[in-house]
Formats: sequence, C-alpha cells, structure tokens
Amino acid sequence: MFQNFRQAMAWLHTWFGLVLGFVLMAAFFFGALSVFDREIDRWALPATRFEPQPMPSFERVLRPAFERLQPDPALVEAMRPRVDGPMPERFDRIAYWSAYTTHRDPVLAIYAGWEVPGAKNPDEQLYALGTIDPRDGSALRDDQLKIGSGFFYPMHYSLTVDWKNLGFWIVGLAAMAMLAALVSGVVMHRRLFRELFTFRPDRARLRSVLDLHNLTGVVALPFHFFFAFTGLLIFASTYYFPVGHTQLHDLHEMHEKHEAAALGLPHGRSGVAAGLANVDAMVAEAQRRWEARGMAGDVGFLVLQHVGDANGYVSVYRAGTDRIALVGQGIHFKADTGELLREDPPATPAWRAAEFLTGLHLQHFRHWLLRWLYVLGGLSGAACIATGFLFFVEKRKRQHAARGSQGARIVDALAVAAVTGMVLATLGILVANRVLPEHLPGRGDWERWASGAPGWRRWCMQPGAARRWRADCPIRPGASRPGRSRCWPWPHRC
Repeated sequence: MFQNFRQAMAWLHTWFGLVLGFVLMAAFFFGALSVFDREIDRWALPATRFEPQPMPSFERVLRPAFERLQPDPALVEAMRPRVDGPMPERFDRIAYWSAYTTHRDPVLAIYAGWEVPGAKNPDEQLYALGTIDPRDGSALRDDQLKIGSGFFYPMHYSLTVDWKNLGFWIVGLAAMAMLAALVSGVVMHRRLFRELFTFRPDRARLRSVLDLHNLTGVVALPFHFFFAFTGLLIFASTYYFPVGHTQLHDLHEMHEKHEAAALGLPHGRSGVAAGLANVDAMVAEAQRRWEARGMAGDVGFLVLQHVGDANGYVSVYRAGTDRIALVGQGIHFKADTGELLREDPPATPAWRAAEFLTGLHLQHFRHWLLRWLYVLGGLSGAACIATGFLFFVEKRKRQHAARGSQGARIVDALAVAAVTGMVLATLGILVANRVLPEHLPGRGDWERWASGAPGWRRWCMQPGAARRWRADCPIRPGASRPGRSRCWPWPHRC
C-alpha cells in the first residue's frame, strides 16, 4: 500500500490529525485559556475581586459555613427510591467536610458529604458544595458561572459532554491520536532544526502554510507531547481503566481497610458520638511542624473525616505554591482530642514522579513566566492544527473539484466552523457576562446559552452518576498522601 515507512507515517499523520484535529484544537485553545482560569473567574464575578486569602479560621469562618450546607433538594429526591424508610428533614450524619484553596483563589470552595440513614447501598452518600468569601464566611451565589474554572477548564478536557463520560473518552482518544501524530510528524520531517527556523511568507501560499504548520509544531513539540501524555495519565485510573472500582471493587475496598489500619486513620465510623476539638490549634501545629522541616506553611486542603464520631480525624495538607506537586505533606489529628495520629513520610520516588507530572500539567505553582509559556504552547498547538487543515484543503481542493469529490469542501467547512465557532463562543460568553444584569436569576445558564453550549449544570455529581475524583485536587478521604484512586466528588474545578 505504501512505498516506504515515511509514506505510511504521512498517511497516519494526515488522517489522525484530520479526524480528531477538531477536538484537539478545542483542547489546546481552551487549555490555553484555562491557564488563567482563576483570573478569568475574578473578572467575570465582581463579588470575588479581592486579594487571594489564606485558609481562614475553622472555628470562626469555616464551621458556620459547613453547618449551613445541606444537599440540593433535587439530589435528595433522586436518592429517595434507594432508601428504606423516610428521608430526614435535615442531614446530620456527616461523612466529611473539606475546604480547598490556592494562592490564586480569592474565594474558598467547601464540600460536604452525608451518610444517608437506611440507604440500600451503605456506600452511597449525598454531597453538597459551596463557595464562600473567606474573609467573613458569607456564601456567594451558586447560580453564577465561574467562566474560567467552570466553563473553559472543563471544555478543555471533557468538551462539557457529561453523558456517560463521553467527553472524557473523546478527548482521551484525541490525545492518543495526537501522540501518534507527533511521532509520525517527526518521522516525516527529519530535519527538525531546519524546520524550526524556516518560515517563508513570501513564497507560494501553500508553501507558507506548510512552513507555519511545521514551525508551530516543532517549536512546542516537547510541550505538546508532554501535555498529551500527562493528560492521559491523570484520567487513566478514574475514567479509562477504573478497574479498582469495577472488576476489583471488593479487593480495592479490602485494601483500603488494611491501609487505613496500617496508617492509623480509621476507615469507617465507630458509631460512638464524639465532639470536635479546636481545629485551628491542629492547623497551627501542622504549620509549626512544616516550619520545623523547612517548608512553607500555607494550608491548601483541609479535610474533616467522620465528623461527630469517635473515629473522626482531621487532615491538614500543605498548599503546592512553592513546588510542582499540588498538595502534600499531610498531617493528621484525632478529631475529638487534637492528638497527632500521623505525619506523612516523604513520598517514594515513583510517587514523587507522579506528583510532579500531575502538578506540572495542572500548574498551580507560583511562576508567571511559565504560565505565559503554557499559554503560548497551547495557542501554538491550535495554530498548528488550523494550518494543517488549511494545508490539507489548499493542496486537494482542485483535485477533488476535478473528480467531483466533496472531501476538501467538507473539511474546509468543518475547519472554518470549528475555528470561528470557538472564538465566537468565547466572545459570546464574555460579552454576555458584561451585558446580563448582575442579579438575573440563573445567570450562569444564560451565559452558557450565549456561548451556544447546553445549560450550565450546577451539579457535576448528578443523581446516580459515578463518583469522580477532582483532577486538580486529588486527595481522597483517608488517603495518606495525594493522588490515590479513591472516588472523590468534584465540580470539575473549584
């Protein structure tokens, strides 16, 4: 079929890029915007335009906010058929409370989970999330859309297609195709250094387009390869191969119980009621221990597990502001006494490598120059794909027209629709944010509709949906360190 290996690679490069390039272009474009998602959020929501705050006092700010949280009535109604007996008016059997922030977040994301009395499946829980002002604990409106973290960011890795997790699978397939296209592109263009410095805008249009395609592809080649690869790694165990919660579910649960016993962190409730000691004192002790180890003491993630039970414990995780890894160096305390239960040891080399790869992809560290390089890398990827489409069309349109084929015209129409559609959708949602009245009910839905996307889903955790772990805050309740595969509810990004 092919005369040589390079021709086979050229065919692979062309058709993989042609079929899935539309998805990759969206991933690159919205991924570039997501680099500054928190800053876009602050622009979109005037109420959040204040300086980023540290983790606030639990006793003064967080505890009242947690106690106000209750699950959404729609989720309660959806849960009712799976419960034996009546549903309580108020849910007080707290599975966990958690709060998460970064050095770029002015607002604070809080999460709560409740065990349901009489649930047919004891593992099922009801969840709630909220956003509060960390200065005084006041709740912010939950019908507004965080455009950066609530639209651009999930669009980048799931296309906001949540049905059966189809969006994750489409983007994952596109990432695999991209890795193949990158390798085949390197085989096709053996003179990479020459391609890096070659752009001839004064030559024929087709030659100039190919030069620009090669230039944008080669300049950011390591960036493109790394981000496609790490993106696949991040979701591999939760979406693509979740064997721990399917084929190996029982073994997985048994492992977690043995792990919890070995770590001294209770896996379940004891059934014995207990109080809650001063959490602020536990946080201060954790910060003192970090300081003694020569580490920065910013708190990024606070988890209270089995609240109100004798097996309850409090986990304090250090924020990833001074390193690549997201969160880590967890210190755990017994909830009712404040006694130190465990201080996480240094991670193994393999685990440090996983933390590094995940953190580098999700870029929560302090480095503005590197952030702008991420933006340029993402935009260069979108430009590389767009020029690839243009080259394909320009090279074949006369041949196809002579044969009566519509292939080039179809690709041309799809490419124009994809590129202009992304830009117009982005401008549409940003303009709608400025034009719509601030107190319009369901304002987030209207902003999504202005972009042409389906209505904004307030809850990522839909009734009956599979549990998910948060991609950028991968700590499960009871884990000794970040990144374990325990399911964790997440609204795409907090």
